[in-house]
Amino acid sequence: MSTTSTPQFDPALTGSADDGIFGIATTVDEAALVYIPVPWEVTTSYGSGASGGPEAILRASPQLDLYLRGLANHYQKGFHLDAANPEISDLNTSCKPLAEAIQSELESNGNLAAAPELEAQRQQVNAASHRLNDLVYQRCRELDAEGKHLAAIGGDHSSPYGLIRFVADKYRGDFGVLHIDAHHDLRDAYQGFEFSHASIMHNILALANGPSRLVQVGIRDFSEAEAELAAGDERVAVFYDEDIKVRLYGGATFADIVRDIVEALPRRVYISFDIDGLKPELCPATGTPVAGGLDFEQARYLIAAVVNSGRRIVGFDLCEVCPNPRYPEDEWDGNVGARILFLLSSWMMESQGR
Repeated sequence: MSTTSTPQFDPALTGSADDGIFGIATTVDEAALVYIPVPWEVTTSYGSGASGGPEAILRASPQLDLYLRGLANHYQKGFHLDAANPEISDLNTSCKPLAEAIQSELESNGNLAAAPELEAQRQQVNAASHRLNDLVYQRCRELDAEGKHLAAIGGDHSSPYGLIRFVADKYRGDFGVLHIDAHHDLRDAYQGFEFSHASIMHNILALANGPSRLVQVGIRDFSEAEAELAAGDERVAVFYDEDIKVRLYGGATFADIVRDIVEALPRRVYISFDIDGLKPELCPATGTPVAGGLDFEQARYLIAAVVNSGRRIVGFDLCEVCPNPRYPEDEWDGNVGARILFLLSSWMMESQGR
């Protein structure tokens, strides 16, 4: 039974991040949409900082003006950042050094033969990842029972697995995933980590109630095995960044390309948005930046087109937003992340009313 009530909010005045995300003092009981923070980056294999994503987005979010032309003020229904689960942060802190030791050994020797004790540490990391997924899944169950719409803020791209599994179970596989990313994320247990950030879409496809379609957009850094897996699975449609640009340079419009992307999706859509799907100048601190990618306005156009087609967004995540490690006062990555989050949130709520 829903406990949602109408938030009392003056749209002419927002506060600070201490008041709440986007500067809005909204409680979880009042909120229609709840963000589950997942400050997790145990298996990151290049740059670090993704565990600081929820906080970076929160701190930058009051800088936004909250009016979007042509859309209702959906934030007035209540957007709320859930309280962080301290067990997730504790697991991240304790397990990240274990994973780093394993990664260092693999980089040096290619395997763990010279340091067999690290295999026990790898199993410890895998057990912690299972626990993380269960914690997120259980929180989804609780909030869904209260009638909330759900989203996750990572963390690395392994962090929303619990939410996607919940959506998969709720809709019994009758949904599709729109995956915006520089990477396929189709590796099988990358570096021996069962829930690696590089394996999220491989793991989602393996779910008993997995999505009927996986539509990937902006992909431009991947292994041959991943490309072969994608080509060989009829559920997967890939719009490689290179192919998008070739079509644009050949005279196609971005609207033409987006029409093809949207037509590949079923009626229910979950959006998994890795910030490195954007051009790296929009997310310079992200852990695995790749040249190329989508403009901000291209991402906005795509999200809007999904909803304007009559499709319904049933959940989403935003991952890999990292604060600047050298200049903590620099909020650029958090600022861009907050704007993508607000667009995803507003268009999701718009889709729920159709």
